[in-house]
Amino acid sequence: MIGLGTIINTLAVISGGIVGLLLKNGLKKQLQESLMQACGITTIFIGIAGVLTKMLVITDGSIGTQGTMLLIFSMVIGTAFGEWMHLEFRMDNVGEKIKKAVKRENDSQFVDGFVNVSLIICVGAMAIVGSIQDGISGDYSMLAAKAVLDAIIVMIFASTCGIGAVFSALVVLVYQGSITLIAAFCGSFVSDAIINDLCFVGSALIFCVGINVAFGKKFRVGNMLPALLIPVAYEIIWPLLGFM
Repeated sequence: MIGLGTIINTLAVISGGIVGLLLKNGLKKQLQESLMQACGITTIFIGIAGVLTKMLVITDGSIGTQGTMLLIFSMVIGTAFGEWMHLEFRMDNVGEKIKKAVKRENDSQFVDGFVNVSLIICVGAMAIVGSIQDGISGDYSMLAAKAVLDAIIVMIFASTCGIGAVFSALVVLVYQGSITLIAAFCGSFVSDAIINDLCFVGSALIFCVGINVAFGKKFRVGNMLPALLIPVAYEIIWPLLGFM
């Protein structure tokens, strides 16, 4: 069922938020840090597994690699374009506008909880690639894995920031649902090679997200997102060059 991944993810965010609200006194800071690190490590290994699945090939009993240059060019060119466009800065500005637009009287932490959690669980390669996979093939496994991570993250924020964190479920539903529907509509025009390359490069971005969650912000992943456009351009242009 196409879209099931987004539904699972949305329900997980709501469930995690409710559990967090029930923890009225909040989680101890040490436990919060440990849980966030656990989420980050898990995300790191999901990213590594995704990259190695596409890169490693076994030929005549020996292990080789493929797609190395595509990964390099995608990350370098995509990141350069993202830095030039200041995508992460633009995302921050959008977050500020949402923060000002959403109001809840007598709840000083509502907006912070809503905006911060929405950005954490939506601005990432896992949400984009997972939604594309769900829309094109109905494979919701990545979004299901993301749902578990999101539930823990929202639980932590809801226990400290309140009900604002739970409302991030609306952003997940609209954002990921839209990507899934677009992917489902355009799926017949997308080749298996493009899907594989998108998952390949996307997994590298997922690894970066995991590093940020586990060890604090080390990568401007928002500026790296254009890397997902390079495999699409490659699969479209390269065959044309072959006939020149």
